[in-house]
Amino acid sequence: MSKVFFRLMAAAALTSLSLVHAQTLTTAPMTGPATAPLLPLTKPIRLVVPYAPGGPIDVTARALAERVKDSLGTVIIDNKPGAGGNLGVDIVAKAPADGYTIGISAVATHAINPWLFSKMPFNVASDFVGITQMVRVPNVLVMNADTAQRLKINNLADLITYAKANPGKLNVGSGGNGSAGHLAAEMFKRDAGIFVVHIPYNGGNPAQLALLSGQVDFNFDNLATAAANIKAGKLKALAVTTAQRASALPDIPALSETIKGFEVDTWWGLVAPAGTPPAVVARLHQAFSAALNAPETKTRFGMLMAEPVTNSPEQFSAFMKRELAKYESVVKATGARVD
Repeated sequence: MSKVFFRLMAAAALTSLSLVHAQTLTTAPMTGPATAPLLPLTKPIRLVVPYAPGGPIDVTARALAERVKDSLGTVIIDNKPGAGGNLGVDIVAKAPADGYTIGISAVATHAINPWLFSKMPFNVASDFVGITQMVRVPNVLVMNADTAQRLKINNLADLITYAKANPGKLNVGSGGNGSAGHLAAEMFKRDAGIFVVHIPYNGGNPAQLALLSGQVDFNFDNLATAAANIKAGKLKALAVTTAQRASALPDIPALSETIKGFEVDTWWGLVAPAGTPPAVVARLHQAFSAALNAPETKTRFGMLMAEPVTNSPEQFSAFMKRELAKYESVVKATGARVD
């Protein structure tokens, strides 16, 4: 059937979705041992984003959908927010394993939520196959700049020393119990051997406002969110939580330089339902990896303080399992529950 037919069908049946410009799919095989043959896709690919439109995950998904149109044809972005991302991810888990429905996996949906929710509608360890990681966004430990000056805390070592000498006198804010910022703080407290009081807020924005106003002393924030206030001198960045320093702020040390092995970041990637044929996964991986490695993608993602990441389907699947195991003990230690 013609491309026009499918565009009309997509418009009629999926009016609530965002339709990325369609391109006729070339079905001639590619050569070389590192490539997979182009598959005879006969309808649009549905990419389920388990969060609302407009956020960083949605923006990056749309950027990639646009870039793969020449190799995969139409990719439809389907935003399905709800239940902390579980609603959209469940749609992918239960979709036919044919490559026509894929989705976004994130640190929340595939590493944290399974320990926060008493009942999950899917099994993150067995219901998905990785395609590739997409993005890593560093988190950053930031202090209220006035508080840091008053307490003479100039670096991470100073913070740890002060906290050890004054247990319970510092507090750390977060966007809520079980949030990424809360769990990063709990890991930091555990690994640094300190006690600080956790103060949860109803979301990341209230937590940041509390930090800026001096209601809390420090928090673990997304680098993209904190960068403007760091540059304005309102927040003092002590460390990023990625294994290495962030390219956006190369002068800020990694927390792992003080606490060996510490690594917490925000990530997301692409997954398909378990059982998707390896040839289909390979083709999707090839197309999306090429899009992620394009200079234009790196520039666009850099505006979000996001670093494109590519790895093989096997590597990404293994990475998600390691992240799932990493967060188990931390979430259980906090006692945080969503339901």
